[in-house]
Amino acid sequence: MKLENKGMLLGLIGVTLFGLTLPATRMALESFHPIFIATGRALLATVLAVIYLVAGKHRRPTFHEFKYLLLVVLGVAIGFPVFTALAMQQVDASHGGVMLGIMPLTTAACAALLFKERPSVGFWLMALLGSALVIVFSLMRGNGSLHWADLSLLLAVVTGSLSYATGGYLAKSLGGLQVISWTLVISAPLLLWPALWFAPSSWQATNTAWVGFVYVALISQYLAFLPWFKGLSLGGIARVGQAQLLQPFITIIASAWLISEVVDWITWTFAIAVFAVVALGRVLGAKR
Repeated sequence: MKLENKGMLLGLIGVTLFGLTLPATRMALESFHPIFIATGRALLATVLAVIYLVAGKHRRPTFHEFKYLLLVVLGVAIGFPVFTALAMQQVDASHGGVMLGIMPLTTAACAALLFKERPSVGFWLMALLGSALVIVFSLMRGNGSLHWADLSLLLAVVTGSLSYATGGYLAKSLGGLQVISWTLVISAPLLLWPALWFAPSSWQATNTAWVGFVYVALISQYLAFLPWFKGLSLGGIARVGQAQLLQPFITIIASAWLISEVVDWITWTFAIAVFAVVALGRVLGAKR
């Protein structure tokens, strides 16, 4: 198999694993508080991160890298997990999949603003159109007003995009798995108190809740990055990155299959529209 094709296959595996995050979060909510899910998943993933860093004898980040790692912590370890877990209390995972579908564009926009890329006018138009689509979708679902869960999902998009763009920048010097590993290690002291405070009084949770929690902790928060980063390195960031376009559809299908959500034609219509806008925006791209 050619390296490019192998990279695309690994990228698709990574995107598929990430696409199950929202349904798994809803499964975990059967028994666990959303703040515990958000913080506990990162602490459990930190165990794997420490093993990786110690076993591989990886260097410590420089002060310059450490400053940027704090931005990654803001999104990957705090913002995105907390905001998505809170939102999944009130809206379907398929709904969240549509809202998060614009992240490839917003991540590219953050990279452009932070790291001196020059997006085309067409790219910015597509970014604005994609944002408008998800807002219209949320307004339709909220009978003309934005639900707080939609605002939470939008905050997840912002914080997640900021951290993904910064993580991509750091991966050039630090390495992809080291970025997520050091992010988890740095964030662990900040997350320990809220994880203990919101921990369940009884650990007799449902099997479904445990499966969901373990999935978001070990897979979404850490192991899914293994095929994703490897795929990007083998097949190229631009080419393999296109696999992200499929993530909303994976989330929608997984929501119907795993947790029996009913997905109506409005959700499918907006998912396809967001897919088209994001695909066009990525084609227009941004140059350094």
